[in-house]
Amino acid sequence: MAKKEYAFYPGCSSQLKASAANYLTSTRSLCRVLDIKLTEIPDWNCCGASIGYAEGGELPRLALNARNFALAESHLPGQDIVATCAACWLSARETKERLDASAELMRETNEALAAAGLHYKGEVAVRHMVEVLIEDFGYEALAQPVVKPLAGIKFAGYVGCQTNRPFGIAGESFENPMYLDKMVETVGGEAVTGYDQKVTCCGGALAFSEAEKSQKQIRDIVESAYDHGADMIVTPCPLCQANVEIYQSEINKKQGTKFHMPVLYYSQLMTVAYGGSAREAGLDGQLIRAEKLEEIAAKG
Repeated sequence: MAKKEYAFYPGCSSQLKASAANYLTSTRSLCRVLDIKLTEIPDWNCCGASIGYAEGGELPRLALNARNFALAESHLPGQDIVATCAACWLSARETKERLDASAELMRETNEALAAAGLHYKGEVAVRHMVEVLIEDFGYEALAQPVVKPLAGIKFAGYVGCQTNRPFGIAGESFENPMYLDKMVETVGGEAVTGYDQKVTCCGGALAFSEAEKSQKQIRDIVESAYDHGADMIVTPCPLCQANVEIYQSEINKKQGTKFHMPVLYYSQLMTVAYGGSAREAGLDGQLIRAEKLEEIAAKG
Protein backbone atom coordinates (compact mmCIF):
# COMPACT_ATOMS: atom_id res chain seq x y z
CA MET A 1 0.00 0.00 0.00
CA ALA A 2 1.28 3.45 -0.93
CA LYS A 3 2.35 5.86 1.77
CA LYS A 4 -0.19 8.43 0.51
CA GLU A 5 -3.08 8.10 -1.96
CA TYR A 6 -4.89 10.86 -3.83
CA ALA A 7 -7.56 11.31 -6.49
CA PHE A 8 -5.62 12.84 -9.37
CA TYR A 9 -6.98 15.51 -11.69
CA PRO A 10 -4.42 15.96 -14.52
CA GLY A 11 -6.33 18.68 -16.37
CA CYS A 12 -6.26 19.29 -20.10
CA SER A 13 -2.72 20.67 -20.39
CA SER A 14 -0.96 18.18 -18.11
CA GLN A 15 -2.35 14.99 -19.57
CA LEU A 16 -0.40 12.64 -21.83
CA LYS A 17 0.76 14.24 -25.11
CA ALA A 18 -0.61 17.66 -24.12
CA SER A 19 1.43 20.88 -23.81
CA ALA A 20 2.55 20.16 -20.24
CA ALA A 21 3.02 16.41 -20.60
CA ASN A 22 6.55 16.78 -19.19
CA TYR A 23 4.96 18.07 -15.98
CA LEU A 24 2.94 14.85 -15.73
CA THR A 25 6.01 12.73 -16.54
CA SER A 26 8.14 14.33 -13.83
CA THR A 27 5.31 14.32 -11.29
CA ARG A 28 4.78 10.60 -11.74
CA SER A 29 8.55 10.06 -11.42
CA LEU A 30 8.83 11.89 -8.10
CA CYS A 31 5.68 10.15 -6.84
CA ARG A 32 7.32 6.76 -7.41
CA VAL A 33 10.22 7.82 -5.21
CA LEU A 34 8.02 9.28 -2.47
CA ASP A 35 5.57 6.34 -2.62
CA ILE A 36 2.61 8.52 -3.60
CA LYS A 37 -0.25 6.88 -5.47
CA LEU A 38 -2.13 9.17 -7.84
CA THR A 39 -5.29 7.56 -9.22
CA GLU A 40 -6.81 9.48 -12.11
CA ILE A 41 -10.43 10.47 -11.58
CA PRO A 42 -12.43 8.32 -14.04
CA ASP A 43 -14.01 10.22 -16.94
CA TRP A 44 -12.87 13.62 -15.64
CA ASN A 45 -13.73 16.71 -17.65
CA CYS A 46 -12.19 20.16 -18.27
CA CYS A 47 -12.36 22.48 -15.26
CA GLY A 48 -13.50 25.37 -17.44
CA ALA A 49 -10.64 27.67 -16.46
CA SER A 50 -10.04 28.73 -20.06
CA ILE A 51 -13.64 29.25 -21.16
CA GLY A 52 -15.62 29.28 -17.94
CA TYR A 53 -15.76 33.07 -17.72
CA ALA A 54 -16.65 33.69 -21.39
CA GLU A 55 -20.30 34.53 -20.80
CA GLY A 56 -21.21 30.87 -20.28
CA GLY A 57 -22.87 31.62 -16.99
CA GLU A 58 -21.96 30.83 -13.41
CA LEU A 59 -23.79 27.53 -12.99
CA PRO A 60 -22.20 25.70 -15.97
CA ARG A 61 -18.72 26.64 -14.71
CA LEU A 62 -19.49 25.42 -11.21
CA ALA A 63 -21.12 22.24 -12.50
CA LEU A 64 -18.05 21.39 -14.60
CA ASN A 65 -15.89 21.24 -11.49
CA ALA A 66 -18.59 19.71 -9.29
CA ARG A 67 -18.90 16.83 -11.75
CA ASN A 68 -15.23 16.01 -11.15
CA PHE A 69 -15.80 16.28 -7.38
CA ALA A 70 -18.77 13.92 -7.54
CA LEU A 71 -16.83 11.39 -9.62
CA ALA A 72 -13.95 11.49 -7.12
CA GLU A 73 -16.31 11.02 -4.17
CA SER A 74 -17.96 8.09 -5.93
CA HIS A 75 -14.91 6.25 -7.28
CA LEU A 76 -12.18 7.33 -4.85
CA PRO A 77 -13.96 8.01 -1.55
CA GLY A 78 -11.95 9.65 1.20
CA GLN A 79 -9.15 10.79 -1.10
CA ASP A 80 -8.27 14.45 -1.58
CA ILE A 81 -8.34 15.70 -5.17
CA VAL A 82 -4.88 16.78 -6.29
CA ALA A 83 -4.18 18.94 -9.34
CA THR A 84 -0.81 19.86 -10.81
CA CYS A 85 -2.14 22.69 -12.97
CA ALA A 86 -2.42 26.01 -11.17
CA ALA A 87 -5.41 27.13 -13.24
CA CYS A 88 -7.26 23.86 -12.65
CA TRP A 89 -6.54 24.00 -8.94
CA LEU A 90 -7.68 27.61 -8.68
CA SER A 91 -10.86 27.00 -10.67
CA ALA A 92 -11.73 23.88 -8.68
CA ARG A 93 -10.84 25.45 -5.34
CA GLU A 94 -12.99 28.48 -6.09
CA THR A 95 -15.91 26.23 -7.01
CA LYS A 96 -15.62 24.31 -3.77
CA GLU A 97 -15.50 27.53 -1.74
CA ARG A 98 -18.56 28.88 -3.54
CA LEU A 99 -20.60 25.72 -3.17
CA ASP A 100 -19.65 25.18 0.46
CA ALA A 101 -20.78 28.71 1.24
CA SER A 102 -24.13 28.66 -0.58
CA ALA A 103 -26.85 26.08 -0.06
CA GLU A 104 -28.71 27.52 -3.04
CA LEU A 105 -25.74 27.14 -5.41
CA MET A 106 -25.15 23.63 -4.08
CA ARG A 107 -28.78 22.72 -4.74
CA GLU A 108 -28.75 24.17 -8.28
CA THR A 109 -25.46 22.47 -9.08
CA ASN A 110 -26.70 19.09 -7.88
CA GLU A 111 -29.85 19.53 -9.93
CA ALA A 112 -27.61 19.89 -12.98
CA LEU A 113 -25.49 16.89 -11.96
CA ALA A 114 -28.59 14.76 -11.41
CA ALA A 115 -29.15 14.77 -15.17
CA ALA A 116 -25.97 12.66 -15.38
CA GLY A 117 -26.84 10.55 -12.35
CA LEU A 118 -24.31 12.29 -10.11
CA HIS A 119 -24.45 14.07 -6.76
CA TYR A 120 -21.79 16.15 -5.02
CA LYS A 121 -21.79 15.66 -1.26
CA GLY A 122 -19.32 18.41 -0.45
CA GLU A 123 -16.88 16.06 1.27
CA VAL A 124 -13.82 16.20 -0.98
CA ALA A 125 -10.84 18.53 -0.50
CA VAL A 126 -9.11 20.20 -3.47
CA ARG A 127 -5.34 20.65 -3.31
CA HIS A 128 -2.37 21.59 -5.47
CA MET A 129 0.49 19.10 -5.74
CA VAL A 130 2.80 21.58 -4.04
CA GLU A 131 0.43 21.71 -1.06
CA VAL A 132 0.60 17.94 -0.78
CA LEU A 133 4.39 17.85 -0.93
CA ILE A 134 4.87 20.61 1.64
CA GLU A 135 1.99 19.93 4.01
CA ASP A 136 1.78 16.12 3.91
CA PHE A 137 5.51 15.41 3.62
CA GLY A 138 7.50 18.51 4.55
CA TYR A 139 10.86 19.83 3.38
CA GLU A 140 12.91 17.46 5.55
CA ALA A 141 11.18 14.39 4.12
CA LEU A 142 11.49 15.77 0.58
CA ALA A 143 15.25 16.13 1.08
CA GLN A 144 15.82 12.53 2.18
CA PRO A 145 15.68 10.85 -1.28
CA VAL A 146 18.14 13.33 -2.85
CA VAL A 147 21.07 11.48 -4.40
CA LYS A 148 22.16 14.03 -7.00
CA PRO A 149 22.05 17.50 -5.40
CA LEU A 150 21.58 20.34 -7.88
CA ALA A 151 24.69 22.10 -6.63
CA GLY A 152 26.01 24.93 -8.76
CA ILE A 153 22.65 25.83 -10.34
CA LYS A 154 20.85 29.05 -9.43
CA PHE A 155 17.08 29.14 -9.79
CA ALA A 156 14.64 32.05 -9.84
CA GLY A 157 11.47 30.85 -8.11
CA TYR A 158 8.63 32.17 -10.23
CA VAL A 159 5.40 31.48 -8.33
CA GLY A 160 3.13 33.49 -10.63
CA CYS A 161 -0.32 34.63 -9.60
CA GLN A 162 -2.62 31.62 -9.61
CA THR A 163 -1.00 29.58 -6.83
CA ASN A 164 -0.61 32.70 -4.73
CA ARG A 165 -3.95 34.51 -4.64
CA PRO A 166 -6.53 34.30 -3.26
CA PHE A 167 -5.68 30.97 -1.65
CA GLY A 168 -1.95 30.28 -1.78
CA ILE A 169 0.07 27.79 0.26
CA ALA A 170 -0.63 27.67 4.00
CA GLY A 171 1.50 30.05 6.03
CA GLU A 172 3.05 31.76 3.01
CA SER A 173 3.19 35.50 2.33
CA PHE A 174 1.20 36.72 -0.66
CA GLU A 175 3.89 39.29 -1.44
CA ASN A 176 6.95 37.05 -1.01
CA PRO A 177 6.08 33.35 -0.86
CA MET A 178 9.17 31.28 -0.09
CA TYR A 179 8.05 27.73 -0.82
CA LEU A 180 9.70 27.46 -4.25
CA ASP A 181 12.93 28.85 -2.84
CA LYS A 182 12.78 26.28 -0.04
CA MET A 183 12.06 23.44 -2.46
CA VAL A 184 15.05 24.48 -4.59
CA GLU A 185 17.27 24.46 -1.52
CA THR A 186 15.82 21.11 -0.43
CA VAL A 187 17.18 19.48 -3.60
CA GLY A 188 20.57 21.18 -3.31
CA GLY A 189 20.10 24.08 -5.71
CA GLU A 190 20.51 27.76 -4.94
CA ALA A 191 17.48 30.03 -4.86
CA VAL A 192 18.37 33.54 -6.02
CA THR A 193 17.42 36.22 -3.55
CA GLY A 194 15.68 39.48 -4.34
CA TYR A 195 13.94 38.15 -7.45
CA ASP A 196 11.35 40.91 -7.88
CA GLN A 197 9.07 39.17 -10.40
CA LYS A 198 8.21 36.24 -8.16
CA VAL A 199 4.44 36.82 -7.99
CA THR A 200 3.73 38.88 -11.11
CA CYS A 201 1.35 37.61 -13.78
CA CYS A 202 2.94 36.11 -16.90
CA GLY A 203 0.25 37.69 -19.07
CA GLY A 204 -1.03 34.33 -20.24
CA ALA A 205 -4.61 35.53 -20.60
CA LEU A 206 -3.40 38.29 -22.95
CA ALA A 207 -1.07 36.18 -25.11
CA PHE A 208 -3.34 36.37 -28.17
CA SER A 209 -5.58 39.37 -27.54
CA GLU A 210 -2.88 41.82 -26.39
CA ALA A 211 0.43 40.22 -27.29
CA GLU A 212 2.56 43.29 -26.62
CA LYS A 213 1.35 43.58 -23.03
CA SER A 214 1.85 39.86 -22.45
CA GLN A 215 5.36 39.91 -23.87
CA LYS A 216 6.24 42.95 -21.77
CA GLN A 217 5.34 40.88 -18.71
CA ILE A 218 7.45 37.97 -19.92
CA ARG A 219 10.42 40.20 -20.69
CA ASP A 220 10.31 41.58 -17.13
CA ILE A 221 10.15 38.06 -15.66
CA VAL A 222 13.08 36.72 -17.69
CA GLU A 223 15.19 39.89 -17.51
CA SER A 224 14.92 39.98 -13.72
CA ALA A 225 16.01 36.33 -13.53
CA TYR A 226 19.13 37.19 -15.54
CA ASP A 227 19.76 40.33 -13.48
CA HIS A 228 19.72 38.27 -10.27
CA GLY A 229 22.16 35.68 -11.62
CA ALA A 230 19.72 32.82 -12.24
CA ASP A 231 20.56 29.95 -14.56
CA MET A 232 16.95 28.81 -14.79
CA ILE A 233 13.41 29.74 -13.77
CA VAL A 234 11.29 27.26 -11.79
CA THR A 235 7.50 27.44 -11.56
CA PRO A 236 4.47 25.43 -10.34
CA CYS A 237 2.21 26.57 -13.22
CA PRO A 238 1.88 25.06 -16.74
CA LEU A 239 0.63 28.32 -18.27
CA CYS A 240 3.51 30.27 -16.74
CA GLN A 241 6.01 27.66 -17.91
CA ALA A 242 4.71 27.62 -21.48
CA ASN A 243 4.22 31.36 -21.78
CA VAL A 244 7.61 32.35 -20.36
CA GLU A 245 9.51 29.71 -22.34
CA ILE A 246 7.76 29.91 -25.71
CA TYR A 247 7.73 33.67 -26.20
CA GLN A 248 11.39 34.33 -25.43
CA SER A 249 12.27 33.73 -29.09
CA GLU A 250 9.52 36.11 -30.23
CA ILE A 251 10.76 38.79 -27.84
CA ASN A 252 14.31 38.26 -29.13
CA LYS A 253 13.17 38.84 -32.73
CA LYS A 254 11.13 41.94 -31.94
CA GLN A 255 13.31 43.59 -29.33
CA GLY A 256 16.84 42.44 -30.10
CA THR A 257 17.29 40.60 -26.80
CA LYS A 258 19.19 37.34 -26.51
CA PHE A 259 17.04 35.48 -23.99
CA HIS A 260 17.65 31.75 -23.67
CA MET A 261 16.48 31.03 -20.13
CA PRO A 262 15.21 27.50 -19.37
CA VAL A 263 11.87 27.39 -17.53
CA LEU A 264 11.32 24.27 -15.43
CA TYR A 265 8.78 22.72 -13.10
CA TYR A 266 9.70 22.00 -9.49
CA SER A 267 8.85 18.34 -10.24
CA GLN A 268 11.61 18.18 -12.85
CA LEU A 269 14.16 19.47 -10.37
CA MET A 270 13.04 16.93 -7.80
CA THR A 271 13.11 14.04 -10.25
CA VAL A 272 16.69 14.77 -11.31
CA ALA A 273 17.80 15.25 -7.69
CA TYR A 274 16.17 11.92 -6.82
CA GLY A 275 18.31 10.18 -9.42
CA GLY A 276 15.91 10.19 -12.34
CA SER A 277 17.04 10.36 -15.95
CA ALA A 278 16.49 13.33 -18.24
CA ARG A 279 13.61 11.44 -19.84
CA GLU A 280 12.05 10.58 -16.49
CA ALA A 281 12.24 14.28 -15.61
CA GLY A 282 10.60 15.25 -18.90
CA LEU A 283 13.61 17.36 -19.88
CA ASP A 284 13.20 16.15 -23.46
CA GLY A 285 10.00 18.22 -23.57
CA GLN A 286 11.75 21.57 -23.11
CA LEU A 287 11.97 24.07 -25.95
CA ILE A 288 14.93 25.73 -24.25
CA ARG A 289 17.13 22.94 -23.01
CA ALA A 290 18.12 22.87 -19.36
CA GLU A 291 21.66 21.72 -20.11
CA LYS A 292 23.01 22.04 -16.57
CA LEU A 293 20.17 19.90 -15.29
CA GLU A 294 20.72 17.37 -18.09
CA GLU A 295 24.38 17.11 -17.08
CA ILE A 296 23.45 16.22 -13.50
CA ALA A 297 20.84 13.72 -14.70
CA ALA A 298 23.47 12.02 -16.89
CA LYS A 299 25.91 11.47 -14.03
CA GLY A 300 26.38 7.88 -12.89
